[in-house]
Amino acid sequence: MSRALSSLTLKTSKNGDSTTSPGNPLSRTYTNSQHELLSLFLPTPVWFYFGMVGSFFFILIQLILLIDFAHSWSQIWLRNADEGNAKGWYAALFIFTFIFYAVSLAAVVLLYVYYTRPDGCTENKVLISLNLIFCIIASVVSILPKIQDAQPHSGLLQASIITLYTLFITWLALANVPDKDCNPTLLVRNSTAALGADGQVTQWWDAPSIVGLVVFLLCTLFISIRSSDHSQVNKMMLTEESPAMLSGGDPGVEDGARRAYDNEQDGVAYNYTFFHICLFLASLYIMMTLTNWYRPDEGSQMLTSPWTAVWVKISSSWAGLLLYLWTLVAPILLPGREFS
Repeated sequence: MSRALSSLTLKTSKNGDSTTSPGNPLSRTYTNSQHELLSLFLPTPVWFYFGMVGSFFFILIQLILLIDFAHSWSQIWLRNADEGNAKGWYAALFIFTFIFYAVSLAAVVLLYVYYTRPDGCTENKVLISLNLIFCIIASVVSILPKIQDAQPHSGLLQASIITLYTLFITWLALANVPDKDCNPTLLVRNSTAALGADGQVTQWWDAPSIVGLVVFLLCTLFISIRSSDHSQVNKMMLTEESPAMLSGGDPGVEDGARRAYDNEQDGVAYNYTFFHICLFLASLYIMMTLTNWYRPDEGSQMLTSPWTAVWVKISSSWAGLLLYLWTLVAPILLPGREFS
């Protein structure tokens, strides 16, 4: 985060006034070491709340990437269907959409079975039911005639992906419910706890944490292999295209030799501040995932699962659904803007 703040005024990689400049590694290393040393003196509760807030925003970044992936997937397959073998491509779209909705339906059933009780667990029932209703609304909106006219590529494939991910976030949230009667994950953690060599209780990871890390790695892989000239990725990374790229020429070829045009003499290739903020948020998300979003209780000398973690995850799932709905209705509400 310190590198993000200190790179706000960074205009080129040769900027000697910035300790985050790629051309000044010694100063950058010295400054980072100072900041890391100071961070050790922060009390544990401070890092817990830092992790909560940072993880919320990183989950939103994951949702933005997922929405972009869903729209891109549908666009490519619909374009291929228009070019030829339409039945095959539409059949593939139907199969994947059916699979995603089938898994989502199974997830809802399992959440009701394992995270609710007939005579209790009202909060869990409300959260599952609300997210189920919101997912149904998003799916219906995606196939409305006006939405289809404004965005012919929108459809149930994207809605099914967002639905599945929303229910996944719901599962992660319910796994942090502190009530043992309504959260079998807590029972599993207690039953699988083992005594280490020093006699201390060791908590093993559970399925939500493992799956959460896998999703994190997949999102990181997606943004890494995404085409660097993709407009949506450039917008997200706040990248400014060079004049040579805008003019349509190939600045990398001159007199038969291929040269790098991205030398950052006239400007940086991407926004360093935003890049470091993403790394900062990712590190906070990993920190919270590795600790199962538990909070240390100094009184009992144990790790407890707070309701704060539940509401952070649930609110992030709602924010993700709102973002997806915005991508559907934005072309209708703002017809003068380009959303392709």
